[in-house]
Amino acid sequence: MMKMVSCATYEGIDAKLVHVESTLTKGLPSFSIVGIASASINEAKDRVKSALLSNEFSFPPKRITINLAPSDLKKEGSQFDLSIALMIALDSEESDFSEWFVFGELGLDGAVKENIQLYPLMLSLANQRVVKKAIVPHESLEKLSKIPEIEFYGVKSLQDAITLLKNQESATPSIEQSQIEYPFYELKGKKYYYSHEYAEEFVDVKGQDIAKRAALIAATGFHNILFEGSPGCGKSMIAKRLRYILPPMTSDEILDVAKLQALEMQEIEFKPHRNMRSPHHTSTLASVFGGGSHKAKIGEVGLAHNGILFFDELPHFSKGVLEALREPMQDNRIRISRVNSKVEYPSDFLFIGAMNPCPCGNLLDANLECRCNELEIQRYKNRLSEPFLDRIDLCVVMQNVKSDDKSSFTSKELHRKVVEAHIFRSKRNQGAFNAKLKDNEIGIYCILDAEAEETLEMAIDRFKLSFRSINKVLKVARTIADLDKSKDIAKNHIFEALSYRRR
Repeated sequence: MMKMVSCATYEGIDAKLVHVESTLTKGLPSFSIVGIASASINEAKDRVKSALLSNEFSFPPKRITINLAPSDLKKEGSQFDLSIALMIALDSEESDFSEWFVFGELGLDGAVKENIQLYPLMLSLANQRVVKKAIVPHESLEKLSKIPEIEFYGVKSLQDAITLLKNQESATPSIEQSQIEYPFYELKGKKYYYSHEYAEEFVDVKGQDIAKRAALIAATGFHNILFEGSPGCGKSMIAKRLRYILPPMTSDEILDVAKLQALEMQEIEFKPHRNMRSPHHTSTLASVFGGGSHKAKIGEVGLAHNGILFFDELPHFSKGVLEALREPMQDNRIRISRVNSKVEYPSDFLFIGAMNPCPCGNLLDANLECRCNELEIQRYKNRLSEPFLDRIDLCVVMQNVKSDDKSSFTSKELHRKVVEAHIFRSKRNQGAFNAKLKDNEIGIYCILDAEAEETLEMAIDRFKLSFRSINKVLKVARTIADLDKSKDIAKNHIFEALSYRRR
């Protein structure tokens, strides 16, 4: 009689459901695992044998076959150990175990150990709504308790798992689901969490009020932004602080961030802080976008999903990286094709670029002399193509900081404005950020009053705006109107949006 439990493996950053099936048939005694199992799973045979023998299980003189279905999906990871052992140990039981998911690495003595892939696997399965009950290592319970709508049963040993499944009718979850302990507000049945922890404070940035205003608009609507200015004027300072004033996050987004942290082997935090990735300008194409010869691993663009991707010293990035960035900036997805795998990652991020006005950096400095000639400046600027720059919503030229410049805003004040604009936007039943609105949604949400419409028509005629540029101006103006809590886009909102156009 065939027995079955479920487990999972990775394909890209998503979990794929795997059914662990077993049969013990008459024949020459043997133990085989089929279904494109990796070396780590084939090695499980020795761990499983030792663990079962340590728990006084005697192998029957039969042919043991473990099938990992679907058979055309490559499986890897030590999380299959426990499910394989249970299928052999419980072969004589009459009960049906098909509703159970089982995860855990086995020690030679039968101890159930934590697996580093377990948390992102469980989170991905939870997002797919395919898991109801899961047996997991006891030491993983605290982290896993944050994942909603799944009953977790912690076990410390193989014997604990066998006992649990033999008495599955009376089994109770090992831990209650814990809540995300941050302030939140509720809109349309969804909870939006935010934090008043500001590791980097805007109050440290002296002057640069125009750049701060542009940063506020970028954070509110998730608009791509480019800062240009002399070295030391505060470009990187503003970019690093922008992370802490981004819009509130749903519980699903917080768990997604935790999944990406787990994939990066970082300590998992359940904070409403969006990811910020800042690759160095010497980074390769594969490290930024993901890839590899055997498996398409996630890169910086994918890890920045729902957060910030910051390119400092923008023109120094390779031409290949900058041109390849155009697609994820436009489609919010990154597709990687290799001989062995084809993977698509979500990459819905806020892009921030920072650059000097010339190679030496002194072109806009009132006190220092620029050492570059016109050809060098032009060559430096030409590293950024028109199609790439066309995907930037806000361009800000920053001036040098003066000794009498003062701090004008705190991070808490700016964050409060972002939250208020987020609530205002949600009340018109708009789900996406303004920068991410599709072409057909712009006509629905970006409504102009008569004066604003006339102003935009004049701008289109004067600046010869393309269709994409018009939509970009409308989206930025919509965000400015949200900050002013204005139902329609007014004339002054269009003027301000136009002021951030690249000249």
